[in-house]
Amino acid sequence: PFTVVMADQVKYVLDESEMPKAWYNIQADLPKPLPAVLHPGTHKPVGPEDLAPLFPPDLIAQEVSQERYIEIPPEVQQVYKIWRPSPLYRARALEKALGTPAKIYYKYEGVSPTGSHKPNTAVPQAFYNKKAGTKKLSTETGAGQWGSSLAFAGSCFGLEVEVFQVKVSYETKPYRSIFMKTFGAQCYPSPSERTEVGRKILENDPKCTGSLGIAISEAVESCVKSDVPTKYALGSVLNHVLMHQTIIGQEAITQLEKAGDYPDVLVGCTGGGSNFAGMCFPFIGQKFRGEAKKSFRVVAVEPAACPSLTRGKYAYDFGDTGHMTPLIKCHTLGHLFIPPPDHAGGLRYHAMAPLISHLKELGELEAVAYGQTECFEAGILFAKHEGILPAPEANHAVKGAIEEALRCKREGKSEVILFNLCGHGNFDMAAYDKFNQGAMKDSDFNEQDMALALAAIPKVAD
Repeated sequence: PFTVVMADQVKYVLDESEMPKAWYNIQADLPKPLPAVLHPGTHKPVGPEDLAPLFPPDLIAQEVSQERYIEIPPEVQQVYKIWRPSPLYRARALEKALGTPAKIYYKYEGVSPTGSHKPNTAVPQAFYNKKAGTKKLSTETGAGQWGSSLAFAGSCFGLEVEVFQVKVSYETKPYRSIFMKTFGAQCYPSPSERTEVGRKILENDPKCTGSLGIAISEAVESCVKSDVPTKYALGSVLNHVLMHQTIIGQEAITQLEKAGDYPDVLVGCTGGGSNFAGMCFPFIGQKFRGEAKKSFRVVAVEPAACPSLTRGKYAYDFGDTGHMTPLIKCHTLGHLFIPPPDHAGGLRYHAMAPLISHLKELGELEAVAYGQTECFEAGILFAKHEGILPAPEANHAVKGAIEEALRCKREGKSEVILFNLCGHGNFDMAAYDKFNQGAMKDSDFNEQDMALALAAIPKVAD
């Protein structure tokens, strides 16, 4: 039986008036500047004019800004208030189940209209595009969280939205595309016959299951060939996208102050890196400015089937398969690498965000990789005690947090662990069903595929 003590607080909730009024830009505090984004033809740094076909002026300015804080427009704040500030939970039941002396906290982003952290950037991207006169947005999505979020944001500001969803996710998560279409978006499985790059890939491999790199190529091609004013929207990787997510970590700092705690370990799952950055960057910024209350570790958890941080090469590479993007300095498995069709579709990206790759190179974060079955085991253990069934992507963060809590148990240490539960898994029943039936397998990471993909990355002189 539960023993209820009034001091056993579980939820730390902020008032709307306490919601951050600005996003935090870690570029202002980096000890060493981020390597430049390069033009694929000249290998010279790109300028605003190179990005203008894809993004509106305000987002281009945010991408390169060195300002520490960028004000959140009132129109965006108003939409944010539908679900923000999001709650911080103390996972007391999980702590008890693990028998750990650690304190486990998690920030829950599944309270958003689409069930994940993605609207934190979808809403401002839609707002700035509307302001610039854009009529339509083109994008890619993996599991469908990002596509759902942009469909929602497009409906908020009256924009058409076109989504290319990685084929394996389109087929295994049908409710996500229905969600997007209900909000007025068009959604197509990628690779598709709608673009030149899609047709070319299907010609070579008619059974291609798709990847985020391919879907990005299709979305970019569709954007530049559109006959109405269209821009491209990206759900992760880019600096401005990561910055929009920092509202998560800023809220968490205030909430932990109310709880009288500060993290010893920060944990997040990483695919492109946006939810991880959103949680961790405000804390890392405190460290850089000498304002952190104590030293802490930062742990990025990625899928063993797509391990860009733990196995990838730090080099310049394309952000997409079809060579339509600029070159970014990142940890990459090679832009031609097509990850196995694991259930964590949102983590199946060949590269890591340049800012996160840069921080890894600076020694500011650690990375670990786990197989999908052990992550699902962790997610189900979490659900049974905390009552929230995590998204397959978020299961990686849960696994990372549980491993840290068990380490604390072995070492007899009462550390504070904070992780980002970036979304719920209510649309992922097919994956949970597969796990429950014992039919889920861990995909083998193919070294040869990575070697071939890395051999094809562009040669850029240092």
